[in-house]
Amino acid sequence: MREWGKVNEIIYHDTDRYTMGLSLKNDQLPEANNMALHVCNDEQSIIKNRHQLADTLNISIEQLVCANQTHSDLFYKVTTQDCGSGALTNATAIKNVDALYTYEPNILLTLFHADCVPIIFYHEQRKLVGVIHSGWQGTVKEITYKMFQHLINNEQCSPEGFHIHIGRALSQDKFEVDGDVYQKFHQLGYAEPYIYFNDETNKYHIDNQQVVKQQCVNNGISIEQIEIDTTCTFIDSDSFSYRQNRQCGRHMSFIMKKDI
Repeated sequence: MREWGKVNEIIYHDTDRYTMGLSLKNDQLPEANNMALHVCNDEQSIIKNRHQLADTLNISIEQLVCANQTHSDLFYKVTTQDCGSGALTNATAIKNVDALYTYEPNILLTLFHADCVPIIFYHEQRKLVGVIHSGWQGTVKEITYKMFQHLINNEQCSPEGFHIHIGRALSQDKFEVDGDVYQKFHQLGYAEPYIYFNDETNKYHIDNQQVVKQQCVNNGISIEQIEIDTTCTFIDSDSFSYRQNRQCGRHMSFIMKKDI
C-alpha cells in the first residue's frame, strides 16, 4: 500500500494533486471521533470533529460534500455548486446516492462507513476523483462495477488511468452470513472464490473487499492499480464496527483534487 501518514486522528496520503484519507476512532475525543450526523448523540460534537478534520487538511468545512447513503447503486457528479452539501446538517446532503465523483478542485468528497467497504479513487489523465460506499447490499447491487462502467463509457476514463484504494472493512473471518445473503453473492457469478462455508457454525464467510476488487477488474482495471487496506474493523481498536457495536460511530473516508 502507498505510504500513508497520520496526524490528528486521520490517516492520509497527500500528493501534489490529491489528498485522500480516513478518520480514525479515538475514545478520547467527542463520540470517539464519530464523523456521521445520522448516527450520533450530539450533532454539535460531530460538527466539531468535522471542523477538526477540515483544519488538519487546511480547508473549510464548507468544502465538504456528503451523501445521504442508502445502500443504493446510485452515484452523483458533484460540482462547485454542491459545496457544503451535508457538511453541517443531513438535510442538505446529496439524496439517495452512495457514490460521488467530480472533476472540480478543492471539493472534499466524503463517505461514512464502519464495516462497509469504502473505495476512494482518482483518474490520472482525466483528473477525476471519487468515492464509493459498498456495504454488502451495495456490492450485490454492483455499485462499484456500475460506477466504473459509467466513468469508462460516459466520462471517457480509460481503465488503465484509475488508481483505486479499497479501505478497511469487516474481514472475511468476521463477515459471516446466512444462506439468503450468500445466494445474492452467488448470483453475481464471480464472487464464489471469495466465499467459504463454516461447517461448525453453518455460516458463509464472504470477503467483501475482494468481491469489490473483482468488480473493478471486470471493468478492465488492472490489479496493479488497486490497493487494499486489510485492517479488520471488527478487530482494530482504531476502527468502528457495526457488527461489534450497533451504536458505533462512523469513519469518514475522503478525497480531494487540488487546484494546481
